Formats: sequence, structure tokens, C-alpha cells
Amino acid sequence: MHDVQPLVEAVDKLADRFRSLPQSKLLGAVPGYPSRAAAVLALARRLAGLALAAEGGPEREFPDAGAFAAGDQLAVAGHDLAAALTALPEGAAVALPDGPVAAGEVLAGAVAAVRETAELCA
Repeated sequence: MHDVQPLVEAVDKLADRFRSLPQSKLLGAVPGYPSRAAAVLALARRLAGLALAAEGGPEREFPDAGAFAAGDQLAVAGHDLAAALTALPEGAAVALPDGPVAAGEVLAGAVAAVRETAELCA
């Protein structure tokens, strides 16, 4: 079983921060994105895609529910990924489009992505 606690904690911290941001901050541009909300939506979509891959499911569209839902969407996607990785046995690989990647590497990459987005949106 993989220790997903660092992912859950990082996702929860960033999601909580986004839930309390005023509209002016949510819609403020950051490098590479038209808004902070767009950056977090991109992260949520990435985490959701990883969760689906870990579960062996088909790709699905992750909707844009608006700037005020960005924190909630991140929390759902992050927790889905944590649950999917927890269900995998040690040493399992996740079938990504570029080829299989060890679940531990997927987890580490997800944690890094959450932290990078948190810094970007500070």
C-alpha cells in the first residue's frame, strides 16, 4: 500500500486556500494561466486523469465548474487519485499514455505538481 498522506495533505491545504480566496484573487492571472482558478483546474484535470489511469478506466472529460468551484474540484480529484493509488499493490504500474509508470512515481509526481501549483498561485 502506498502512503498517500502527503498527497491528501497537500491537496487539502491548497483546496482550502482556494475555497477562501476572493474573486479578485481567483481570477488573477499567474504565469502560464489566465487565472489562479484555471491553474488549479488544470491540476485537478491532471490528477483526475491519473486517477482514471490508476483505476484502468477510460479517459473522461473533467468539467470546468467555474472559479468558485476550483478548490472543491481539486479536492475531489486529489482524493480520487489517493484512493486509486491506495488500492494498487506495491510495485504496481499505472498505464499512462507514454507508457507504464510505477505507482510510487505517479504519487511523487502528483505531490510535486500540487506543491508547484501552490507556489505558482501564492
